[in-house]
Amino acid sequence: MEKAELDERFSELYRAHLRDVYSYCYYRVGNHHDAEDLTEQTFLQAYRHFERALNESDGRPLRPWLIRIAHNLAANHFRDRSRRPQTSIDDDDSTTVLRATHTTEDLVEERDELGRILAAVQDLPDDRREALIMRFALGMDNREIARAMGRSDGATKVLIHRAIKQLEGLVAVTPSPGI
Repeated sequence: MEKAELDERFSELYRAHLRDVYSYCYYRVGNHHDAEDLTEQTFLQAYRHFERALNESDGRPLRPWLIRIAHNLAANHFRDRSRRPQTSIDDDDSTTVLRATHTTEDLVEERDELGRILAAVQDLPDDRREALIMRFALGMDNREIARAMGRSDGATKVLIHRAIKQLEGLVAVTPSPGI
């Protein structure tokens, strides 16, 4: 394949999956700056191996491949961070901009519930957390998740089911702030 055609196909891949890769990275690291860095690293690594991935994909979608790269980079990020602890800097990006009109009470309840759910997701084992992020944050189907995680379709279905059940249990026992 000629370089110009390869670059055009990679550009299409980038445009089609940038949001998914960034969302995955953000849900994994919880920080916009780190998520942007991981997204950039994901696409740089994908570009280096793109022609081989195309040849080996047999026409299957490459989104699971990209998410797998992001997964590996996020794991490296956490491993490296644990070796070099960093102090956190106040991050203004952590505030959520609300665009819908709701009563203040509704917004507080929804934000509290979301906070409990997100905290509970962080308490899940890594494989269950990964599967839920891919399924609900990225909208990936079980087959894509299975490919990204290197599992069978059946094992992935069971993993997601168990993750949801465990998350329901964690959220049910997590008290609301101020109660």
